[in-house]
Amino acid sequence: MRKAIVRRSPRYWLGLFAVSALFSGAVLGQAVDPGVRRASNEGGSPLPLANMSSDEATFYQDGLARFATVEVVSGATAIQGNGLGPRFNSDQCSSCHSQPYIGGSSPAVNPLLQVATADGATNATPWFIVPNGPIREARFVQSNGVPDGNVHALFVITGRSDAGACSIAQPNFGAAGESLTGQGGNSNVVFRIPTPIFGAGLIEAVPDSAILANAAANATAKQQMGVHGHPNAILSGSTNRSANDGTITRFGWKAQNKSLLMFAGEAYNVEMGISNQLFPQERDETPNCQGGNATPNDTNNFLPAGAQPISVLSDIEAFADFMRMLAAPVPATSTPSTRNGKQLFTDIGCALCHTPALRTGTSIASGSPRGPSPALSNQPVALYSDLLVHHMGTGLADGITQGGAGPDEFRTAPLWGLGQRIFFLHDGRTSDLIQAIAAHASQSSEATLVAQNFTALTAEDQQDLLNFLRTL
Repeated sequence: MRKAIVRRSPRYWLGLFAVSALFSGAVLGQAVDPGVRRASNEGGSPLPLANMSSDEATFYQDGLARFATVEVVSGATAIQGNGLGPRFNSDQCSSCHSQPYIGGSSPAVNPLLQVATADGATNATPWFIVPNGPIREARFVQSNGVPDGNVHALFVITGRSDAGACSIAQPNFGAAGESLTGQGGNSNVVFRIPTPIFGAGLIEAVPDSAILANAAANATAKQQMGVHGHPNAILSGSTNRSANDGTITRFGWKAQNKSLLMFAGEAYNVEMGISNQLFPQERDETPNCQGGNATPNDTNNFLPAGAQPISVLSDIEAFADFMRMLAAPVPATSTPSTRNGKQLFTDIGCALCHTPALRTGTSIASGSPRGPSPALSNQPVALYSDLLVHHMGTGLADGITQGGAGPDEFRTAPLWGLGQRIFFLHDGRTSDLIQAIAAHASQSSEATLVAQNFTALTAEDQQDLLNFLRTL
């Protein structure tokens, strides 16, 4: 299988670090974003959790290999690989999650321009997908005058050499706006960028009780700052809860997904058009566009003689295992500036939502015996999130409701790994931390006072706080 992992040239990084060095402190009385911090394994293999068992390591490596597989409509020789489309956003998990290495977020060079025409596809590139912009998925606020909210895939398999006689059209994304920011175009189209999945297994292993206890902590300070987040409240209105069993959901921009398996299954069908045992129906059932594949495309496998036991797993189970065992981002070494910035982060109220750390319970991973996994159990989770959803105001509202998360509500984005991200906010509208902080302030936003507190800091203190954020 071919792989399409984006790697940047040494010249790119030399230029970036020259700029970062120039602006490592406040310049001419103004604070500046220090810029993207490079990872030691930039563009390489991701890091697994420490203390994995041999079984866990085997499942992790199998999931990593499948995560990097380029999917095709038909004709793949391996068990995995068939089923792309009919409508899709990309053909490979790792194409969207590759900054600074596999498992991350949007890379500096957008791979979707190549995906649009791969294998002869006749797709036009949407106006909001540009070489130096983020990977975006598109959702329609309404369709035919009624609420929609669903992902409308960017591309179709029409014209591909492996797609036969399929002939379906791309969606109409309407009037173009500013391509890099994605702002100012058709107001019925809103965007999401990929969320990093580093440390996702640790987030999955945090007990509901820990999230609820943290939500109840610092009640007076939260009340004074106007902070009153809740879980994705489908049932009680008090947390992000699953409509199926009432437990707290925690993955996705609106904390709409309960588990990593659910996250993987949804993404496989929504982002790559590959039906699976969690989402068994095709999103587009046009007969000539199925590539001859049975539905669901991805299932558990009956093994040929001599195959490895891990090959029994479906792709989505393998993806979940990989994400579950990914290590958390490694922060940079602190300095006097970043230590002051860390204190200011708490002082001005950022930590009321971006909780510095939670803790996992006793957890088991796939491949483990019934005993707890040392890699996942009773571990600190320095995620800088409360995993609740909060009102972010008119400035960030996307008009989409998912579960109990309303049109202007979003999960507190975990900040671990932020120092190595390029694009910020749910739609990737900015690459500048200062602009991202400013966007937290708008009518009805729970973060308005916090953003105003940042603005009121001296330039030196602002710089220290920005420097701290880039260490994460």
